[in-house]
Amino acid sequence: MNKSFQIFVYPHKPDDPFANVLLPEDYNPEGPYTSELYFKKTLFNSHFITKDPNEAHLFYMPFCILHLRHDPRIGPEKLQDFVKDYIFNISHKYPFWNRTGGADHFYTACHSISEIAMDKTVEAKENSIQLVCTSTYFVTDYFPHKDVSLPQIWVKKHDPGTLVSSKRNRLAFFAGRVNSPVRAALFKHWVNDTEIFAHFGGLKTNDGKEQLRSKFCLQVKGFEINTARVTDALHYGCVPVILANHHDLPFTDILYWKSFSVVVHYMDVPVLRKILQWISFEELSWLQSNVMKVRKHFEWNVPAVDYDAFSMTMYELWLRKSSVRV
Repeated sequence: MNKSFQIFVYPHKPDDPFANVLLPEDYNPEGPYTSELYFKKTLFNSHFITKDPNEAHLFYMPFCILHLRHDPRIGPEKLQDFVKDYIFNISHKYPFWNRTGGADHFYTACHSISEIAMDKTVEAKENSIQLVCTSTYFVTDYFPHKDVSLPQIWVKKHDPGTLVSSKRNRLAFFAGRVNSPVRAALFKHWVNDTEIFAHFGGLKTNDGKEQLRSKFCLQVKGFEINTARVTDALHYGCVPVILANHHDLPFTDILYWKSFSVVVHYMDVPVLRKILQWISFEELSWLQSNVMKVRKHFEWNVPAVDYDAFSMTMYELWLRKSSVRV
């Protein structure tokens, strides 16, 4: 992949009226939805870019869903029209979209509003590759066979330092709002438990300290499936416990998630403590060891570093390029 994979990015100039949406940032983005921004910035500075579209395996549509959402000229109300017009323009200016019906084209989005972005462009919805954080099967815009589950990563400025497992004296940790039936069940059963620390709302201090002292960190589905809690847990060396059904975990085509996380059906919330207590010391040590090995796959770097989040995302695209090559 590193030697031959080529991406053509539809070109836009700095004086384009929507340059803020189409070009990468000249700063390091911050916040919970920045995976799409880091991907674009890293791709533009990588060796995967080709200026010759005839050499390209895939074509990148560089509009940023997050910036479109906040642009006063577009916003959520005109998002679908912008995407529709963008695809109309490239399909009439260039021949590449029409060759495959957009099947060798892709875009990125980490905010849940991406679920409606393609509603006025059915061809794009059904054919184009979507790199999205909202990888749930309940969304009609997500197709597991062609789309990619992108990790939602809240980039940390500092490394947590020592991640010694012997100092983790709490069984499990979660902090968050009650905005789903699964979270309501979690608080109903475990809000006053001594081993599972379930805190309603956000902590007044950085929850990294709580994750550092916990063996397991719970990722409990909220209003949407996308969350940075999984990657936060990995950052702090805490074994993620996935309490969210019917969705693709990030890089699911590459990583074996059961080797570094625990997947629990949401119907098993009442017996969650027993499930985690049944995990032997040897199995927990194995999970913690694998957490340390996969942390690098969930980190953004500019420029990219081998096996980081950008490399993993590119490999997911690489796996999909052979099915649409003309």
